[in-house]
Amino acid sequence: MMEKHWITRPVDQEQVLALATAMSLSPITATVLWGRGVRDSVHARQWLSDSGGPGHDPFLLPDMEKSVDRLHDAIQQGDRICFYGDYDVDGISATSLHLSFFRSLGAQAEVYIPHRQEEGYGLNENAIQKLADRKISVMVTADCGTTSHREIALAQRLGLDVIVTDHHQFQDEVPEPFAFINPYRADNLYPFQGLCSGGLAYKVVEAYHRKYGSGDVAPVDGLDLVALSTVADVVPLRDENRAFVREGLRQLTEGTRCGIRALKQVLGITESCTASTIGFRLAPVINAAGRLAHADLGVRLLTSTSDAEALALAQKLEQLNRQRREIEQEIFEEAKVCVEEAGESPVIVVGKRGWHLGVVGIVASRLVERYHRPAVVVAFDEDGIGKGSARSVPGYNVFDALAQCQEHLLAFGGHPAAAGLTVSSQAFSSLQRMMSEVATKNMSDDSKIPVLDIDADVQLSELQPRLLKEFDSLDPFGMGNPEPTLSATGVTVLEKRIVGDNHLKLVVRQNGSVPIECIGFRMGGWLPKINGGGLQFDVAFMPEINRWKGYDRIQLRMRDLRLSRGS
Repeated sequence: MMEKHWITRPVDQEQVLALATAMSLSPITATVLWGRGVRDSVHARQWLSDSGGPGHDPFLLPDMEKSVDRLHDAIQQGDRICFYGDYDVDGISATSLHLSFFRSLGAQAEVYIPHRQEEGYGLNENAIQKLADRKISVMVTADCGTTSHREIALAQRLGLDVIVTDHHQFQDEVPEPFAFINPYRADNLYPFQGLCSGGLAYKVVEAYHRKYGSGDVAPVDGLDLVALSTVADVVPLRDENRAFVREGLRQLTEGTRCGIRALKQVLGITESCTASTIGFRLAPVINAAGRLAHADLGVRLLTSTSDAEALALAQKLEQLNRQRREIEQEIFEEAKVCVEEAGESPVIVVGKRGWHLGVVGIVASRLVERYHRPAVVVAFDEDGIGKGSARSVPGYNVFDALAQCQEHLLAFGGHPAAAGLTVSSQAFSSLQRMMSEVATKNMSDDSKIPVLDIDADVQLSELQPRLLKEFDSLDPFGMGNPEPTLSATGVTVLEKRIVGDNHLKLVVRQNGSVPIECIGFRMGGWLPKINGGGLQFDVAFMPEINRWKGYDRIQLRMRDLRLSRGS
C-alpha cells in the first residue's frame, strides 16, 4: 500500500460560517461547498437546486448555426445523413442522441461506428469511401474527427459535407471540414469547455430545436444519454453538466428509455440511479459492445423501441461484459509482471502481442491505481502494429508527453488525463525510453506521491443524519465534484476483521463517541498494523447510510488510514 499525502483544504472560517448561516447548512457542508469554489448564497442555491438554469446559448459554439442549417437543408431535400461515432460510451450515447432526434424529424439517417480491432479509433478512409458509395451527403461525427485531417479532406473531395462534433484537444493544426464544433477552438465563445461529446450532441439538437423545431423526440428527452456520456467520459461535473446529469439520472431511474429499462432489468438495478450506477454498472456493460464485439450493439440498445429486442441486446451486452472482466484480469496480471521486470521508471510503458485491444485502457487505469505512475498499455497485432491507451496521474499531462514523443508514434490523440496511440513494434523501445525521459524531466515531485484531498477534519460526534442529507444535495459526484472526504484524528479501533474480498471492517470510537462501523474496500492489508496495542489512528472517509434489514445506521466508507501522531 502506497502511503498517501493528506491535504486538508484551507478555508476562510468567517466566510464559511456566513455561508452556513445564509443557507441554513451545517458548517461542514458549507466547508465542502467553499472548497469547491461555491462561496456565496446565489451560487450555492444553484449548486444545490435541481436545475442549473436555462444553460448556455448553443449558438455560441463555433459553426453551430452553420451546422444546423445544413442538417435542416438535408432533411428538407431528402439527403442522406450519417452519424459517425466513437465506440466508447460517449460516442455511442452521442450517436444515439443524434439518431433518435433527427430520425423523429423524418431524416434519412444512419449510423457508422468503426470496429475497434479492425478499424481503430476515429475516421478511416475505407469507411468514408463506403459512405460515399452509399450516397451519404452529410456526415456528423461524435467524439472523433479533430485530428482526422487526411480523412476529412477525402470526404470533402468525395462530396460529403463533414460536421465534426468533438471535445478532444488538439495542437496547432486545425481540420477543415464543412463545420467544426469543438469547445477548444481558439475562436470559441461558449463559456464552458467541459462538455463531452454527448453534451455537444445535446447542444446540436437544442440549437436545431430553437431554430427549426422538433419532431416526436424533444432535446430534453435525450438527457439520460447525456448523463451516461458525461459520467462515463469523466468530464467535470460542474456548470451545466450538473443540471444535465441530475435530469439524466432522473430519467435513468424512471427508465424512460426502452433499452435502459432492459439493461437495468438484466443487471438487477432497482434503486435510484446515481453517478456511481453509471460509472460502475451501466457504462461498463455498454462499453463492452465496443471492446469485444461491435459498438453498434450499444446504439441499437439505446435507440430500440421494442422491449423484446432491448432485452435480448441487454443480455448479450452483459454476457460480453463478463467475458471482458476475465480477459482484463488476465492481461492485468501479465502487465504487472512486465512492470516488475522493467524496474524503476517514472512512467509505465508496456505492450505485448496478443493482448486484447478492447481492454488496454482499463488495464492502464488499473496500473495507475496500483503504482501511481502514468501508464501506457499497447496491444500489438500480427503485423507488429500496436494500438494502446495512456492514462495519467493528477498533475501530469500525458497528451503533452505523447506529443513530445510523436517521432516514435504513428498516431496519437486525447486529453491531459487519457490518450490513445498507435506505434510500431520497431519503435516501441524508443517510445519507452523517451516517455521515461520526458516524465523524468517534466513530472513534478507532487505528481509522484498519491494525494488525498480532505474537505474537512471533523469529530465523529458531528456525523448526524442531517449532515448526510445535506451531502445528498451535493450530488451528482464525479470529476470536478468528488464525493466529500472527511477526516477524524485519534480514533480507537474497538473491533477489526476481514470481510468479502479483502475488505477491512472496523468499529471505531473517538473521544467517547458512540461506536461507528467502517468499511475499507480492498484495505485488508491494514489488518496486521491494527494490533490492538493502544494505538490510535486517523481515518479519511465518506460518511454514508448503511441500510441493513430495515435499519439505517451511519457508516464510514474509508478512503485511507494512518497512524496518529504519537502512536
